[in-house]
Amino acid sequence: MSRTRLGASALVATMIAGPALAAAPPPPPDGLWFGAGQGGLLVSSGNSQVSSLNAKLDLARTDGPWKSSLYFGGLYGKNSGIVSGERIEGRYELDHKVTDRLFWFAGLSAVRDIFSGFAYQATAAGGLGYKFIEDADTKLSGTLGVGYQRLEIQQLIKNPSGAVVQRINGSGQSSAVGTAGLNLEQKLTASSKLTDKLLVTSGSLNTSAANDLAVTVSMSDVLALSLGYGIRYNTTPAPGVKKLDQVTTFNVVYSIK
Repeated sequence: MSRTRLGASALVATMIAGPALAAAPPPPPDGLWFGAGQGGLLVSSGNSQVSSLNAKLDLARTDGPWKSSLYFGGLYGKNSGIVSGERIEGRYELDHKVTDRLFWFAGLSAVRDIFSGFAYQATAAGGLGYKFIEDADTKLSGTLGVGYQRLEIQQLIKNPSGAVVQRINGSGQSSAVGTAGLNLEQKLTASSKLTDKLLVTSGSLNTSAANDLAVTVSMSDVLALSLGYGIRYNTTPAPGVKKLDQVTTFNVVYSIK
Protein backbone atom coordinates (compact mmCIF):
# COMPACT_ATOMS: atom_id res chain seq x y z
CA MET A 1 0.00 0.00 0.00
CA SER A 2 2.83 2.39 0.87
CA ARG A 3 4.50 1.69 -2.49
CA THR A 4 1.20 2.33 -4.26
CA ARG A 5 0.76 5.62 -2.44
CA LEU A 6 4.36 6.59 -3.17
CA GLY A 7 3.93 5.80 -6.86
CA ALA A 8 0.67 7.74 -7.02
CA SER A 9 2.28 10.71 -5.29
CA ALA A 10 5.18 10.67 -7.72
CA LEU A 11 2.77 10.50 -10.67
CA VAL A 12 0.75 13.47 -9.37
CA ALA A 13 3.94 15.46 -8.75
CA THR A 14 5.11 14.70 -12.28
CA MET A 15 1.75 15.78 -13.74
CA ILE A 16 1.90 19.05 -11.79
CA ALA A 17 5.54 19.81 -12.49
CA GLY A 18 5.43 18.71 -16.11
CA PRO A 19 3.28 21.57 -17.46
CA ALA A 20 5.25 24.12 -15.41
CA LEU A 21 8.50 22.91 -16.89
CA ALA A 22 7.02 22.80 -20.38
CA ALA A 23 5.70 26.34 -19.96
CA ALA A 24 9.16 27.80 -19.30
CA PRO A 25 9.89 30.44 -21.98
CA PRO A 26 12.51 29.51 -24.58
CA PRO A 27 15.71 31.57 -24.50
CA PRO A 28 15.81 34.46 -26.99
CA PRO A 29 17.78 33.82 -30.19
CA ASP A 30 21.43 34.84 -30.09
CA GLY A 31 22.73 37.59 -32.31
CA LEU A 32 19.37 39.25 -33.05
CA TRP A 33 17.86 42.41 -31.62
CA PHE A 34 14.35 41.98 -30.18
CA GLY A 35 11.97 44.20 -28.24
CA ALA A 36 9.39 46.87 -29.07
CA GLY A 37 8.93 50.39 -30.31
CA GLN A 38 5.94 52.49 -29.34
CA GLY A 39 4.51 55.95 -29.81
CA GLY A 40 1.47 58.09 -29.16
CA LEU A 41 0.10 61.45 -30.30
CA LEU A 42 -2.53 63.62 -28.57
CA VAL A 43 -4.08 66.73 -30.17
CA SER A 44 -7.06 68.61 -28.75
CA SER A 45 -8.63 71.98 -29.58
CA GLY A 46 -11.53 74.14 -28.41
CA ASN A 47 -11.43 75.90 -25.07
CA SER A 48 -7.80 74.78 -24.78
CA GLN A 49 -5.24 73.62 -27.30
CA VAL A 50 -3.10 70.72 -26.17
CA SER A 51 -0.71 68.60 -28.21
CA SER A 52 1.79 65.98 -27.10
CA LEU A 53 3.98 63.33 -28.65
CA ASN A 54 5.94 60.53 -27.02
CA ALA A 55 8.01 57.67 -28.40
CA LYS A 56 10.01 54.81 -26.88
CA LEU A 57 12.35 52.15 -28.23
CA ASP A 58 13.29 49.22 -25.97
CA LEU A 59 15.63 46.60 -27.48
CA ALA A 60 17.80 43.72 -26.25
CA ARG A 61 20.21 41.22 -27.76
CA THR A 62 21.90 38.11 -26.35
CA ASP A 63 25.23 36.63 -27.41
CA GLY A 64 25.92 33.56 -25.30
CA PRO A 65 26.36 34.75 -21.68
CA TRP A 66 26.25 38.41 -22.77
CA LYS A 67 23.14 40.59 -23.05
CA SER A 68 22.92 44.12 -24.42
CA SER A 69 19.93 46.35 -23.59
CA LEU A 70 19.18 49.65 -25.30
CA TYR A 71 16.48 52.17 -24.39
CA PHE A 72 15.54 55.50 -25.96
CA GLY A 73 12.62 57.70 -24.98
CA GLY A 74 11.38 61.12 -26.04
CA LEU A 75 8.53 63.39 -24.96
CA TYR A 76 7.26 66.72 -26.33
CA GLY A 77 4.18 68.67 -25.29
CA LYS A 78 2.47 72.04 -25.84
CA ASN A 79 -0.39 73.67 -23.96
CA SER A 80 -2.11 76.70 -25.54
CA GLY A 81 0.92 77.36 -27.71
CA ILE A 82 3.41 77.17 -24.82
CA VAL A 83 5.93 74.31 -24.75
CA SER A 84 5.22 72.43 -21.52
CA GLY A 85 7.37 69.32 -21.87
CA GLU A 86 10.50 68.26 -23.71
CA ARG A 87 12.59 65.30 -22.60
CA ILE A 88 15.07 62.96 -24.24
CA GLU A 89 16.63 60.04 -22.38
CA GLY A 90 18.74 57.05 -23.31
CA ARG A 91 20.27 54.05 -21.56
CA TYR A 92 22.65 51.26 -22.54
CA GLU A 93 23.43 48.25 -20.35
CA LEU A 94 25.70 45.27 -20.84
CA ASP A 95 25.05 42.17 -18.70
CA HIS A 96 27.14 39.03 -18.24
CA LYS A 97 25.56 35.89 -16.82
CA VAL A 98 27.44 34.41 -13.84
CA THR A 99 24.81 31.77 -13.01
CA ASP A 100 21.24 31.20 -14.23
CA ARG A 101 20.10 33.80 -11.67
CA LEU A 102 23.11 36.04 -10.97
CA PHE A 103 24.68 38.51 -13.41
CA TRP A 104 26.91 41.55 -13.37
CA PHE A 105 26.20 44.70 -15.37
CA ALA A 106 27.77 47.92 -16.62
CA GLY A 107 25.73 50.76 -18.04
CA LEU A 108 25.50 54.34 -19.26
CA SER A 109 22.48 56.65 -19.02
CA ALA A 110 21.75 60.26 -19.91
CA VAL A 111 18.70 62.51 -19.52
CA ARG A 112 18.01 65.94 -20.95
CA ASP A 113 14.73 67.34 -19.63
CA ILE A 114 14.44 71.09 -20.18
CA PHE A 115 11.77 71.46 -17.48
CA SER A 116 13.40 69.32 -14.77
CA GLY A 117 15.71 71.99 -13.30
CA PHE A 118 18.75 70.25 -14.80
CA ALA A 119 20.44 70.96 -18.13
CA TYR A 120 21.44 67.29 -18.18
CA GLN A 121 22.15 64.27 -15.97
CA ALA A 122 24.61 61.58 -17.09
CA THR A 123 25.60 58.44 -15.17
CA ALA A 124 28.01 55.53 -15.60
CA ALA A 125 27.52 52.62 -13.18
CA GLY A 126 28.16 48.93 -12.68
CA GLY A 127 27.25 46.23 -10.19
CA LEU A 128 25.35 43.00 -9.66
CA GLY A 129 21.88 41.85 -10.64
CA TYR A 130 19.71 38.92 -9.61
CA LYS A 131 16.67 37.26 -11.23
CA PHE A 132 14.29 36.58 -8.34
CA ILE A 133 11.57 35.06 -10.54
CA GLU A 134 11.96 33.80 -14.10
CA ASP A 135 9.05 31.77 -15.47
CA ALA A 136 6.42 31.93 -18.20
CA ASP A 137 4.08 34.29 -16.31
CA THR A 138 6.34 36.34 -14.05
CA LYS A 139 9.78 37.86 -14.42
CA LEU A 140 11.28 39.90 -11.59
CA SER A 141 14.88 41.05 -11.39
CA GLY A 142 16.81 43.62 -9.37
CA THR A 143 20.16 45.40 -9.57
CA LEU A 144 22.49 47.19 -7.16
CA GLY A 145 25.47 49.18 -8.31
CA VAL A 146 27.87 52.07 -7.81
CA GLY A 147 29.06 54.64 -10.29
CA TYR A 148 29.82 58.21 -11.26
CA GLN A 149 27.37 60.98 -12.16
CA ARG A 150 27.76 64.39 -13.76
CA LEU A 151 24.93 66.93 -13.82
CA GLU A 152 24.26 70.62 -14.37
CA ILE A 153 21.52 72.58 -12.59
CA GLN A 154 19.49 74.92 -14.80
CA GLN A 155 17.37 77.77 -13.44
CA LEU A 156 14.19 78.60 -15.42
CA ILE A 157 12.94 82.18 -15.78
CA LYS A 158 9.26 82.37 -16.79
CA ASN A 159 6.99 85.21 -17.89
CA PRO A 160 3.52 85.79 -16.34
CA SER A 161 1.90 83.41 -18.88
CA GLY A 162 4.17 80.57 -17.76
CA ALA A 163 6.44 80.40 -20.82
CA VAL A 164 10.16 79.96 -20.17
CA VAL A 165 11.97 83.09 -21.44
CA GLN A 166 15.46 82.38 -20.09
CA ARG A 167 17.54 79.44 -18.90
CA ILE A 168 20.50 80.05 -16.61
CA ASN A 169 22.96 77.15 -16.51
CA GLY A 170 25.08 76.47 -13.46
CA SER A 171 28.48 74.82 -13.51
CA GLY A 172 28.78 71.08 -14.13
CA GLN A 173 29.18 68.99 -10.97
CA SER A 174 30.24 65.38 -10.39
CA SER A 175 29.81 62.86 -7.58
CA ALA A 176 29.89 59.16 -6.76
CA VAL A 177 26.44 57.55 -6.78
CA GLY A 178 24.69 54.35 -5.85
CA THR A 179 22.07 52.82 -8.12
CA ALA A 180 19.18 50.41 -7.57
CA GLY A 181 16.69 49.00 -10.04
CA LEU A 182 13.71 46.68 -10.25
CA ASN A 183 12.21 45.20 -13.42
CA LEU A 184 8.86 43.38 -13.31
CA GLU A 185 6.92 41.70 -16.12
CA GLN A 186 3.67 39.98 -15.15
CA LYS A 187 1.36 38.13 -17.53
CA LEU A 188 -2.27 39.02 -16.76
CA THR A 189 -4.15 37.09 -19.45
CA ALA A 190 -3.24 35.33 -22.67
CA SER A 191 -3.21 38.71 -24.46
CA SER A 192 -2.23 41.22 -21.75
CA LYS A 193 0.66 41.90 -19.41
CA LEU A 194 1.83 44.42 -16.81
CA THR A 195 5.34 45.86 -16.75
CA ASP A 196 7.03 48.08 -14.17
CA LYS A 197 10.57 49.47 -14.36
CA LEU A 198 12.14 51.41 -11.49
CA LEU A 199 15.58 53.04 -11.46
CA VAL A 200 16.97 55.05 -8.54
CA THR A 201 20.27 56.96 -8.64
CA SER A 202 21.47 58.60 -5.43
CA GLY A 203 24.52 60.74 -4.65
CA SER A 204 25.54 63.80 -2.67
CA LEU A 205 24.25 66.19 -5.37
CA ASN A 206 20.82 64.69 -6.09
CA THR A 207 18.66 61.60 -5.78
CA SER A 208 16.58 60.79 -8.85
CA ALA A 209 13.93 58.13 -9.38
CA ALA A 210 12.28 57.06 -12.62
CA ASN A 211 9.39 54.61 -12.68
CA ASP A 212 7.40 53.44 -15.72
CA LEU A 213 4.27 51.33 -15.18
CA ALA A 214 2.29 50.03 -18.17
CA VAL A 215 -0.45 47.58 -19.10
CA THR A 216 -0.20 46.22 -22.65
CA VAL A 217 -2.96 44.42 -24.58
CA SER A 218 -2.02 42.54 -27.76
CA MET A 219 -4.09 43.03 -30.90
CA SER A 220 -1.97 40.77 -33.14
CA ASP A 221 1.42 39.07 -33.13
CA VAL A 222 3.19 42.40 -33.61
CA LEU A 223 0.73 45.16 -32.61
CA ALA A 224 -0.54 46.07 -29.15
CA LEU A 225 -2.06 48.95 -27.19
CA SER A 226 -0.35 50.25 -24.05
CA LEU A 227 -1.62 52.45 -21.21
CA GLY A 228 1.29 53.80 -19.16
CA TYR A 229 1.99 55.98 -16.15
CA GLY A 230 5.46 57.37 -15.54
CA ILE A 231 7.08 59.53 -12.87
CA ARG A 232 10.39 61.38 -12.73
CA TYR A 233 11.51 62.65 -9.30
CA ASN A 234 14.54 64.73 -8.30
CA THR A 235 15.31 65.79 -4.72
CA THR A 236 17.37 68.91 -5.52
CA PRO A 237 16.32 70.60 -8.78
CA ALA A 238 16.89 74.31 -9.41
CA PRO A 239 14.89 76.70 -7.17
CA GLY A 240 11.29 77.13 -8.29
CA VAL A 241 11.15 73.80 -10.16
CA LYS A 242 8.83 71.04 -8.93
CA LYS A 243 10.49 67.85 -7.76
CA LEU A 244 7.92 65.49 -9.31
CA ASP A 245 6.90 65.07 -12.95
CA GLN A 246 4.07 62.72 -13.95
CA VAL A 247 2.89 61.63 -17.39
CA THR A 248 0.16 59.30 -18.63
CA THR A 249 0.50 57.79 -22.12
CA PHE A 250 -1.68 55.78 -24.48
CA ASN A 251 0.48 54.24 -27.18
CA VAL A 252 0.50 51.84 -30.10
CA VAL A 253 3.26 49.23 -29.66
CA TYR A 254 5.08 47.42 -32.45
CA SER A 255 7.01 44.29 -31.46
CA ILE A 256 10.41 43.61 -33.01
CA LYS A 257 11.17 39.90 -33.16
